[in-house]
Amino acid sequence: MDGAAPYGLIPDAAIAVEGRRIAWVGPRPDAPKGDSVDLGGRLVTPSLIDCHTHIVHGGHRAGEFEQRLLGASYEEIARAGGGIISTVRATRAATVDELVASALPRLDALIADGVATVEVKSGYGLDIDTELNMLRAARRLATLRPVTIRTTFLGAHAVPPDYKDRADAYLTEVCLPALAAAHAEGLVDAVDGFCEGIAFSPAQIARVFDAAKALGLPVKLHAEQLSNLHGAALAASYGALSADHLEYLDDAGIAAMARAGTVATILPGAFYAIRETKAPPIAALRAAGVPMAVSTDMNPGTSPMGSVLLAMNMACTLFRLTPEEALKGTTINAARALGLTDRGRLAPGLRADLAVWNAETPAELSYRFGFNPLHSLILGGKA
Repeated sequence: MDGAAPYGLIPDAAIAVEGRRIAWVGPRPDAPKGDSVDLGGRLVTPSLIDCHTHIVHGGHRAGEFEQRLLGASYEEIARAGGGIISTVRATRAATVDELVASALPRLDALIADGVATVEVKSGYGLDIDTELNMLRAARRLATLRPVTIRTTFLGAHAVPPDYKDRADAYLTEVCLPALAAAHAEGLVDAVDGFCEGIAFSPAQIARVFDAAKALGLPVKLHAEQLSNLHGAALAASYGALSADHLEYLDDAGIAAMARAGTVATILPGAFYAIRETKAPPIAALRAAGVPMAVSTDMNPGTSPMGSVLLAMNMACTLFRLTPEEALKGTTINAARALGLTDRGRLAPGLRADLAVWNAETPAELSYRFGFNPLHSLILGGKA
């Protein structure tokens, strides 16, 4: 899938692997000599990448699902002490071992969908010890499954009840010290925040981003999900890897992201779960040349979705991405949203993370829902 045809598809192709890397890709008659495995004419793509998840957490929020069906809004639930804060209580009560045990089935669901790289955020601790424990649990997941885990510090996810109306004090006394401690322990690959009326203002997010910059860490941002606080433009001004959600993104934010090369991460599961009616400006992002990633946003409250393939279908059906854009959104653009340059395409020198599908065309990966065509995964050159 690195040719000039749609999707970069190469019919009757072969892939040569040496160690953990792709050595050669091209038409099968031109393949270098050596031992070979016949995949039966199946479709091969880069393994998928889930670039925005919250799979490490305690508890669940099925009760809030019922509340939303009875008419309560996400914001109303959050302001009443539910939402993120309810997961914080459950996560604080869990040990690292318990967090790992509860996250493994979620990770396994993603792997079964053809995923080999997963981003995992903290943000359900909102105290120093639990934020660190979440990141420790995420790191441990990578020792238990043959996949890549990228960790993101999300201490600026919500203001805990004991800091109600004192968000700046929370940043000073908890969030920023937790970030420094996590970085010192080697637990952080990137830094995120939630820029929203129920979370943190742009000025407060800038404090977090300044601290990340001082530590040499890249940033990303939950932005414009429920309103337009111009968080995407702020993130772009810091050269953010991505700005995520973006339902209320405006033209100025799109232009800022285009200039900075910031990826727009589209999260249809959250849009669906909270019954949002305003879709992200896909056509405008496309016209501006902003790369779009697609992710599950797997989390206990607003996107309890365990399938990247479903996210791809929903991105097409709800937001009118093309199947080719959806596949790029879970491969090359998802890699870019994580700052990874060694995966997401089938090309010499890149990681041999391959997904083999019982499919004739790449469009089938987005076309079906509730159906998984995965035949097998090759991770780092190993089946």
